[in-house]
Amino acid sequence: MLQHRSARAAVFSAGSWGTAVAKIMADAGTDVIVHARRAEIADAINTTRRNVGYFPDVDLPETLTATTDPAAALENADFLVLSIPAQSLRESLAVWAPHIGRDTIIVSLMKGIERETGLRASEVITEVTGIPAHRVAVLSGPNLAREIMAGQPAAAATVACSDEAAAIRIQRACHTSYFRPYTSTDVTGCELGGAVKNVIALAGGIAAGMGLGHNAQAMLITRGLAETTRLAVAMGAYPGTLAGLAGLGDLVATCSSPLSRNRTFGTHLGMGLSIEEATRATRQTTEGVKSAQATLGLAHAYGIDMPITDVVTDLLNGKITLAQATAALMQRPPKPER
Repeated sequence: MLQHRSARAAVFSAGSWGTAVAKIMADAGTDVIVHARRAEIADAINTTRRNVGYFPDVDLPETLTATTDPAAALENADFLVLSIPAQSLRESLAVWAPHIGRDTIIVSLMKGIERETGLRASEVITEVTGIPAHRVAVLSGPNLAREIMAGQPAAAATVACSDEAAAIRIQRACHTSYFRPYTSTDVTGCELGGAVKNVIALAGGIAAGMGLGHNAQAMLITRGLAETTRLAVAMGAYPGTLAGLAGLGDLVATCSSPLSRNRTFGTHLGMGLSIEEATRATRQTTEGVKSAQATLGLAHAYGIDMPITDVVTDLLNGKITLAQATAALMQRPPKPER
């Protein structure tokens, strides 16, 4: 009787969301190897079944192992899952690209816009590796890693790829009793929903830090979704994508949860901390801070009005104060809601 090989995934890297997706895929029956930069993290995963750097209290599946060797991680990999800061993607991928198999599908978990170019992660991947777009997918949605690691049920992601069959393969490789992904062919919509919501979540956190209430949060989420949708549609996305998990779902979770690093960073700013102090207090990569200027650049390039993104970017760049940011949003001229 023929034995069918289990799907194999290489997850780069061993941060919070990378570890969560690695666990999801292993629980779904996929053989997973995590690439960790630090040897002590890889060793702990292999010997104690725990990622001591992020989830020291969560046991990892036996079919999940780790290495610091990118070539070993990528050997015979069906999927390369990338969960690294968007701003370091280009440099890192240039090193890893020679080891990527000719049939490997790349899955991006990144939610940021490259600052220097304004490119989405999938565009950087195809540019650096030469891999065609139909082999590059995006997994995006309201993905709070701590809840996922606790096994809390979630229909929590959309898998988007221009090749629908590839999206279905990825869906099967990460479908568990607690994680139920949907598929889409709208890569642009999924990526922009994930990237822009980080900027809007900074605004939500700022409002929370300033002591503003639920009305302000609802306004920021609603109008934030409107400006995200305007940009995404102008760039070729399907409007319905932004009303789904990768759009509204991700936006609500990121703006509302104290587990969200972007909201947390914004909260520190709203309480009066400087950018440097908020960075130290948050401790993890905050993609909204890194991508705000690039997002605004896309808005200008496509002639899209994004007032929340504009105000957040000016605040991050030190052009306005907290009080001026609030006034800038509340004193905009009234007009029909669109």
